[in-house]
Amino acid sequence: MPYIAILAFFVVLPLILIGIYAFTNQQGQFTIQNFVQFFHRSEAVNTFIYSIAIAMITTIICIVLGYPAAYIMAMKSFRTPAVMAMLFILPMWINFLLRTLATVELCHMFNIPLGEGPLLFGMCYDFLPFMIYPIYNTLQKIDVSVLEAACDLGANRWEVFAKVVIPLSMPGVYSGIVMVFMPTVSTFAISELLTQNKITLFGSLIQRSFGEGGIAMWNYGAALSLIMLIIISLTSFFGNNDNEEINR
Repeated sequence: MPYIAILAFFVVLPLILIGIYAFTNQQGQFTIQNFVQFFHRSEAVNTFIYSIAIAMITTIICIVLGYPAAYIMAMKSFRTPAVMAMLFILPMWINFLLRTLATVELCHMFNIPLGEGPLLFGMCYDFLPFMIYPIYNTLQKIDVSVLEAACDLGANRWEVFAKVVIPLSMPGVYSGIVMVFMPTVSTFAISELLTQNKITLFGSLIQRSFGEGGIAMWNYGAALSLIMLIIISLTSFFGNNDNEEINR
């Protein structure tokens, strides 16, 4: 009961309030004008599409960098998994805003102009561990006898990796995609710091809508939040369905 009460107060109630604000106007009357306003603003739509693209690129980069790292950590013949795991965990002990500010200082140190490049770098730096550990946990649970059986049936090392290891590791990859894509598509602090507000992401639009004050902007910000929530929910839904298919 205590957990149900906590979830109801801190999760369900805020979601209900977002839904109420999204479908009402300043007078509290039902309306869909907040959503119409979003689709009629080309700047908001372009920002939304750009945010999705940035999140997808960040997720792809994290997969390319994270899968080999997770594979090396999961290999029993190496003595480095504990050291690598510690190196990836250590930055997570520091607040992500401090890590982002440190990235800004690195860009200043090497005379790198703040913009899209540093933004992608900062995104990958902050969310790469969320891709590595789900893949690592999945790879670690693969039964060695399955790999040995593939070798006994005539598969070479690359065929074992391509036809056995990769398919069996897909649940971890999908979990990593969800864990990276969701926070990346909705973040605003990282983009504001690493681009000096030159690039606006969808999370920044939501933050500004609530920060500017006024019930009208709150209604519009709630509508934007609901759109983002739907996108994240669809991502999680399709990811769970794919995981179930793979497990079958």
